Formats: sequence, C-alpha cells, structure tokens
Amino acid sequence: MGLPRKEPATYEDLLAVPDHLVGEIVDGELHTSPRPSSAHARATTNLTGELIGPFGFGRGGGPGGWIILVEPELHLFGQIMVPDMAGWRRARMPVMPETPFFELVPDWICEVISPSTGAFDRGKKMPHYGRSGVRHLWLVDPTMKTLEIFRSDEEGWRLLSTHSGDAKVRAEPFEAIELELALLWSR
Repeated sequence: MGLPRKEPATYEDLLAVPDHLVGEIVDGELHTSPRPSSAHARATTNLTGELIGPFGFGRGGGPGGWIILVEPELHLFGQIMVPDMAGWRRARMPVMPETPFFELVPDWICEVISPSTGAFDRGKKMPHYGRSGVRHLWLVDPTMKTLEIFRSDEEGWRLLSTHSGDAKVRAEPFEAIELELALLWSR
C-alpha cells in the first residue's frame, strides 16, 4: 500500500502562515522561511534606495520608467512567490494596481540570498521566474558580498556577470547608473 497522496497547498494554507514567516507556494508545496537577517534586510534596503530614485522617479538624472517593489506577492502560472524585489517597466505597468498580489510578470527580479533560502531561490524559484517570462534576475549574496546578473532567453537563464566586494558595476537592466556594491554591504 502506498503513502497517502499529499494535497497541493492552497491559498488558505498561505494565509494561515504566521506573520513572522514568509510563505510561498511552489510546485504545490507550501514553503516558509523566517524574516530576513539584518545583513539581508540591509542589502535589500540599500539596493532599493540606490534604484528607486533614478529609476522609479528619475531623480539625479536617472531615466525613471520603473515601478520597483520590495517583497511583492507574485501569482505566476500557478506559483505564489515573494521575491525580495521586483520591477516592472512603466510601459508594461503604467499604474500600479491596488491589489494584494500581482499577476503581471515582472521585468526584473532580485533575490537576496541567505544560507536558509539560497537553494530554494536558485533551485525552485529561478526556473519558474524564467518560464513565466521574467527577463532579468539578480542574485545578491550579502554573506559572500556578490552580485550575479542573469538574463533569460529561449534557452534559459544566462549568467552575464558576477561582481564582488566593493566593485562598481553597471548591471542590466539598470546599466544607466553605476552601482557601488560597497553600499549594499555597508553597516
């Protein structure tokens, strides 16, 4: 006699996740992770600060043209995922909808890797982001102090470059500005 079949996780299961955890449903399974560590939160906050001015509002001579959000809930082709950051070109999302989640595929995703989420981000979420049509993906690792830049094409994710430490980089799709990685790790 086989094991009883486990039912796929539901949105009600996700809503029952305690507030101190982040819940996601990937491949029918409920995944939970603790809220980010201080290094993780700092990298996300500092990166948001670097991008939102020039790209969200066009400040400092930046091009504008983006909606960039921290931890949006994405419903993409049967998956419910919460990336650390996501961005949509305003040409595709002229006005941010007043909804609890987004079904429009982002143009860019950033996952800040932590020891407890790295395998899940790379092994489970990244393939779904690619299949759903996300074009650009950044993986930021505050422990290793690295930034990996990926672009998706018809054959899958392509690693374009890896930067580390205090490097200054121009990384697509935000190559209009120079990003100082030291700012992501600064305390």
